Amino acid sequence: MNPSQPASSRATAAGSRWDPSQYLKYDQHRLRPALDLLGRIPVPEPRSVVDLGCGAGNVTRILSERWPAARIVGLDVSAQMLERAAGTPGRIEWLRADIQGWQPPADLAGSVDVLYSNATLQWLDDHERLFVRLLGHVPAGGCLAVQMPVSYDNDSHRLMRETWSALEAEGVLGSEPGQASVRAAVMRRNVLGVDEYFRLLRPLAAELDIWQTEYLQQLSGTEAVFEWVKATALRPVLNGLQGTALERFVERYRGLLLEAYPPGPDDITLYPFKRLFMVVTRSRGPGT
Repeated sequence: MNPSQPASSRATAAGSRWDPSQYLKYDQHRLRPALDLLGRIPVPEPRSVVDLGCGAGNVTRILSERWPAARIVGLDVSAQMLERAAGTPGRIEWLRADIQGWQPPADLAGSVDVLYSNATLQWLDDHERLFVRLLGHVPAGGCLAVQMPVSYDNDSHRLMRETWSALEAEGVLGSEPGQASVRAAVMRRNVLGVDEYFRLLRPLAAELDIWQTEYLQQLSGTEAVFEWVKATALRPVLNGLQGTALERFVERYRGLLLEAYPPGPDDITLYPFKRLFMVVTRSRGPGT
């Protein structure tokens, strides 16, 4: 990874290593909200579409199918994800960059009629500035379309924080370099309330479509929820802890997850999961 990336980047928050195969284990459950977001974008013929945090490119390819005449760019900070994405031939341009400091290059500036981001911006800090800046990259009449998990209060995420706090109190977690950033990533709540995004974006929008959905996901496998979080929320721990500390954390956390989410018939676990959506059509300026 680029050592100059800011501490608030997704690579820092989630760890520098992403596992595309693990992330895609429940790909259909992850794809559904991406499609729900896509279905609400009102731009019929965008000139350019940029997928911020494109990951392995599954959704980016769907964007290219919806808008076959548009220039399609997939952007991500993870080299592993982009390598997986580029493995499928096509017309999509893949770009490695950190969203926190990204600016459209000269040949894209002013033509990004759809700026799309699915399940990525929750890794970044300072949403009050971030969202205003991203909307500023969209021309009048274009859209910023965002989906983010609202998972802080999920039992799966609460138990992760409680496991960290308990092991910290027991002295299992020491003061190794980098551990403070792992702790911050585990404890962080970066997604604002719906009303806060509304107040932030409504003055800048010709139209603002904002909603929240809870998906009752049916995950297969004896430790389904553990497998789910291994791909995302648990990345800081898996990448940041080592040796006994990591073993103790995973052992305790897995046990708590099994108690909270026991598999049902046929090893199917019901895992409720909320997601926040917003489609912001940029205003043409004062008086519009």
